[in-house]
Amino acid sequence: MGSITIQRVYEDPPAEGAVFLVDRVWPRGVRKDDLRLDGWVRDAAPSKELRQWFGHRPERFAEFAVRYRAELDAGRESLRPLLDAAAEGPVTLLYSAKDTEHNQAVVLRDYLLEHPG
Repeated sequence: MGSITIQRVYEDPPAEGAVFLVDRVWPRGVRKDDLRLDGWVRDAAPSKELRQWFGHRPERFAEFAVRYRAELDAGRESLRPLLDAAAEGPVTLLYSAKDTEHNQAVVLRDYLLEHPG
């Protein structure tokens, strides 16, 4: 399995590998033409209800991660494009959250590394 990294969508694009947007909604201020994406895997993002409950509040992150992992367990088919790309080489998961430590991409990356197939 290739490496899986995460990066804010507002930073310079990665130099190599497959690039996937993993937010449920398109990032504000970003034109679709401006991103070089191999896919937008919105179904791998947390549900609207979970995202709203979390509200990017760091004190809720641990519980958010537990609930999000349960959603990922229930919807593993949505992860197939990410797992297939990781089997071929490096993958970058793009997200738009301001908090680089407490966001869904952190949980998703760790989940993918723990469940490679």
